[in-house]
Amino acid sequence: MPTPDKYNLILDALHTLLERKNLSSISVSEIAQTAGIAKGSIYYYFSSKDAIVEALVERSYASSIHTAKLLAKQTDIPPFTRMALIFQACRNSSSEFLKQKRAADASIQEQTLLHQKYLRYIITELKPVLTEIIQQGIDNGEISFDYPQSLAEIVLLVLTIKIDNTLIPSSIEEIKQTFLGLISLLEKGTDNPKGSLNFLMLPSSYDKNS
Repeated sequence: MPTPDKYNLILDALHTLLERKNLSSISVSEIAQTAGIAKGSIYYYFSSKDAIVEALVERSYASSIHTAKLLAKQTDIPPFTRMALIFQACRNSSSEFLKQKRAADASIQEQTLLHQKYLRYIITELKPVLTEIIQQGIDNGEISFDYPQSLAEIVLLVLTIKIDNTLIPSSIEEIKQTFLGLISLLEKGTDNPKGSLNFLMLPSSYDKNS
């Protein structure tokens, strides 16, 4: 039976290697050596190096996903406030996960690969959570919108791409303008007064150096 300790040793080893090497140059043998286990043991837990990367992404965002699911139950907090808290939690996790790639001078291709894995995971996990929060707002008369699931997906796509600024690199001012545009659309589309959702514009959400 797989043991959590060895499982996490493997993820820790990949994380350590990513701090000084590009993903493409890291082998399964090297991960095993860094983890202090036999190479064959890795395949007991993971089918490939790619599977290890995906598991590391999941572990890196576990805290944010847990926070989001807890916030979905906090119905005493306004829906958009909960959304803002979720985005900030994801931003913090993303900064922590990707900072080693800046230090390692990862190629654009590698940064894009890691970002795609992050996007897929974070959107898959958060879409039902945000949909639930938006639906709660609709049911309580705080939000007026007919397609909560679509709204959750649109918001997540824009925010996740812009927050990490990897797939489509932009200046801080361009990112800020995108956020302002999204806020304006949200206000108009959900019948919220102009300026009422400006708190979604968290400074650290568009400061790529944070």
